[in-house]
Amino acid sequence: MKSHVKAVVIGGGVVGCSVLYHLAKAGWTDIMLIERSELTSGSTWHAAGGFHTLNGDPNVAKLQAYTISLYEELEKLTGQACGLHLVGGFQMADTPERMDFLRLVHAKCRYLGMDTELVTPSEAKAMFPIMDETNFVGALWDPIEGHLDPSGTTHAYAKAAKMLGAEIVLRNPVKELNQDPDGTWNVVTVNGTVKCEHVVNAGGLWAREIGRMVGVELPVLAMEHMYLLTEDMPEVMEYNQATGRELCHVIDFKGEIYTRQERQGMLLGTYEKACKPWSPVNTPWDFGHELLQPDIDRIAPSLEVGFRHFPAIERAGIKQIINGPFTFAPDGNPLVGPVQGLTNFWSACAVMAGFSQGGGVGLALSNWMVNGDPGFDVWGMDVARFGEWAGLRYTNAKVRENYSRRFSIRFPNEELPAARPAQTTPLYDTMLAQNAVMGDSWGLETPLWFAPEGTEPKDIVSFHRSNDFEHVGAEVRATRERVGVTEIANFAKYEVTGAGAEAFLNRLMTNRMPKAGRIVLTPMLNENGKLIGDFTIANTGGDRFMIWGSSAAQKYHMRWFEQHLPKDGSVRIHRFDQTLVGLSIAGPKSQALLAKLVDVDVSSAAFRFMDFREMAVGGAPCMVNRITYTGDLGYEIWMAPAYQRLVYAAIKAAGAEFGIVDFGMRALLSMRLEKNFPTWYRELRPIYGPFEGGMERFVKLEKNDFIGREAAAKEKAEGPKLRRVSLVVDAVDADVMGDEPIWAKVGDTDHGTVAAPEGHGPKRYGKDGQVATGSEADYGAASIRGIRDGDWRVVGWVTSGGYAHSVQKSMAQGYVPAALATDESEGLFEIEILGRRCAARINVEPLFDPTGEKMRG
Repeated sequence: MKSHVKAVVIGGGVVGCSVLYHLAKAGWTDIMLIERSELTSGSTWHAAGGFHTLNGDPNVAKLQAYTISLYEELEKLTGQACGLHLVGGFQMADTPERMDFLRLVHAKCRYLGMDTELVTPSEAKAMFPIMDETNFVGALWDPIEGHLDPSGTTHAYAKAAKMLGAEIVLRNPVKELNQDPDGTWNVVTVNGTVKCEHVVNAGGLWAREIGRMVGVELPVLAMEHMYLLTEDMPEVMEYNQATGRELCHVIDFKGEIYTRQERQGMLLGTYEKACKPWSPVNTPWDFGHELLQPDIDRIAPSLEVGFRHFPAIERAGIKQIINGPFTFAPDGNPLVGPVQGLTNFWSACAVMAGFSQGGGVGLALSNWMVNGDPGFDVWGMDVARFGEWAGLRYTNAKVRENYSRRFSIRFPNEELPAARPAQTTPLYDTMLAQNAVMGDSWGLETPLWFAPEGTEPKDIVSFHRSNDFEHVGAEVRATRERVGVTEIANFAKYEVTGAGAEAFLNRLMTNRMPKAGRIVLTPMLNENGKLIGDFTIANTGGDRFMIWGSSAAQKYHMRWFEQHLPKDGSVRIHRFDQTLVGLSIAGPKSQALLAKLVDVDVSSAAFRFMDFREMAVGGAPCMVNRITYTGDLGYEIWMAPAYQRLVYAAIKAAGAEFGIVDFGMRALLSMRLEKNFPTWYRELRPIYGPFEGGMERFVKLEKNDFIGREAAAKEKAEGPKLRRVSLVVDAVDADVMGDEPIWAKVGDTDHGTVAAPEGHGPKRYGKDGQVATGSEADYGAASIRGIRDGDWRVVGWVTSGGYAHSVQKSMAQGYVPAALATDESEGLFEIEILGRRCAARINVEPLFDPTGEKMRG
């Protein structure tokens, strides 16, 4: 075993071996994988080995497509068989609601370039004859599903890595991790210490314990997971003999089960409601190639449904029940990337779907380590997406909820209850007393909408407009006509101070820093010129700046800030989190309301649009920004939590004469649509440049050499390929939710090829079992312009939207080819909503206050 290497990967499961291979492929050959036992000694060896491309996050889906495409390459490279069975699969819907969900998935697949197809139960039965099709109303076919040999695949990654020069050390448990003052890591093992620059935690079942070695409590928990194997079934053998093919995969939402052929029988697995965590506090180090005791009673309700839906399985004998632990994060996606607060400590764990995602995780992480950027939008997998509130008990509750809902529909207006409330502001009980329906905003309870007196404060979950529709509309109209107040504690808040603060921010941000007492809006770019942040920055004077941004990206942004802090100590940065909270007042009466609360002049001449001022509001010391996300006349008022109740009570009392209303986040988001305002995570993500995102007025290329400037200048010079647009949609009773395809009537006109999200995808197989040929055979290279219907083509995708109540329009934001982005013609665009294509048209100027006169006062 070497004593010095560039990087050490801890963990010899499929994820650790994938990371090792991808690092070696990227040119880092002085690397080592250390495994406590043998390869595949954790969850990998007893995995069912299934894989699929579909994922709720399109950016994760493209990495899954890459993973699946990799297996054939690994086999050719190493000679090690992965046991690949690419058989395709159905997702079965038993209710109209689940069929709506499949329509959403199918629509999303259009702009991903995927060959999914909505089919009838009878069509599904033809390929899976052991089902009773009368239990279902429809299905979604995905040709890119299958299964493989978990052990063979893991060893293929390992062999490929060793062929490229990597070292693998087995039977060598890691006992301790510590860092020298120069940042060098010491990986202390049973057989000695290895010094390295980078450590990757791919510990799987033991990832939590590896994290604790460096003082990090990762939000990861193992769950017991059972699947059964049947004896040989004559129905399976008959189908194989008649068609020369295997039975495909099937997911049954009602039964919360998945099933596929295994040899000449069937494999059936469950994600049961009565789920059970495994070792919820500490993972035993001596656990290895062993299984847990089966508990057939726990999965009996799912089996009963499965037997009813697939009667032949009930008649089959059970050969074996597998019960083994698998790790999950609270939302079911992996935890990948650099851990904020540490240097060169990387996470690659909680990869529950290891054979769907392991290759993509290895690729993204190796890119990140070698090139400083993952090369993809991996926000859905980024370890930084969870805050300090995601502790052991939160994780335990949320993982159990997520596991039990693995095959459940998540409605767009559905707020899940587990582990709540995690964080509350001083106004939490006040909001509840006023009939607020609360939502979870990065662990913080935040008012979504307010039910009138006598109405139950509860969402009726739906893909269509629901019971909140008229009440959110009332909040919007009252705010636009008079004045409203909302809580904004769920924004991120930072303070940057020191002699080097302004230079530091000018280096990070695309806009010029404001003068004392003024505010600017500014994007932040990575080295590739892509959008990684969007901030409001105020210069408070005296080398002190206040920054506001997206709450969900706080640790993501702190990681970036810390990475670029000057080494001379001239800059200090502090994240407030919930030690600073806020309220916003907006609407034409907001200036008159603020005047009643303060003892200074807040007229438009004295307190201008985009001004910052520290002042007492209702007698409490506050910071006030003359700006709001509503796009209306209004103010953001920030205070310590101790003063929030005082300020809120003063606002409500003084606002009574103006007819003040409380409004929630749904009203706020409705109002921002009317102003064409983008939002982080939806419109502004690391796959878009600032000119694509319509942020050009905040990009000052001439100011100084900020990060990403060269790439941004190139984007401007060459012209963006895409453009963010705002569209009015002729929706009926359902508005866009995000990720719907945008169709355009362009015929064969070339408006610029808009590629599907990148990924070197697998060959496509149709339901007839034949391999697609020609340009369409490469999944990843398919252009979304290839998805067509006569003269109509899929040319873009929706990022977000909803109903804009004050202008009474259904609206969407999204990305289309730049050549189409200013065409406001009728009949040019359609957006697919729940299987119905609705006419849509671009509006270049905001529908509300297009000249900005109202917000400037």
